[in-house]
Amino acid sequence: MAARFWWLARWLGHSNVRVLDGGLDAWINAGQDTETAPQERTSGDFTAGEPLTRVCEVSEVQGQGHTLLDARDAARYRGEVEPLDKVAGHIPGALCVPFPENLTNDQFRSSGELAGRFTDLGLTPEHSLVCYCGSGVTATHNILALLIAGYPEPALYPGSWSEWISDPNRPIETGN
Repeated sequence: MAARFWWLARWLGHSNVRVLDGGLDAWINAGQDTETAPQERTSGDFTAGEPLTRVCEVSEVQGQGHTLLDARDAARYRGEVEPLDKVAGHIPGALCVPFPENLTNDQFRSSGELAGRFTDLGLTPEHSLVCYCGSGVTATHNILALLIAGYPEPALYPGSWSEWISDPNRPIETGN
């Protein structure tokens, strides 16, 4: 969820946003300070600006020379199980890139390890990458991982699988 908030803040034009790698547990384990006392609220003055992210709409998903990256686990990608949506499978031509594989011990792998992961999948910085998942949340994890690995920022297909299957005329693949 943190990666989705990071992406959403940047979509609203907020450039000063970060993800706490490893979450609060990593922060505490690193000896950083925390406070439990209520803080005084202050008013902010944020105004949404131009997006710092890229979006791919459903009409642009196929036939545009994109490489689609599906962040869901392999069983959902292959269509063996679908716990959330009414239809199982993946968008034709998409690669299975499960987001948990970006992590080791609940923290992002190093930039070199992530770059190796994506290179092993045949991805290069020249590819026009589009990330999706079930509903556009975990796909942002792959976007962040690709940026850590040194790739240009991929686009997010926010509607993801849930939107894709809403039109029965859109093609669906199962298996590898």
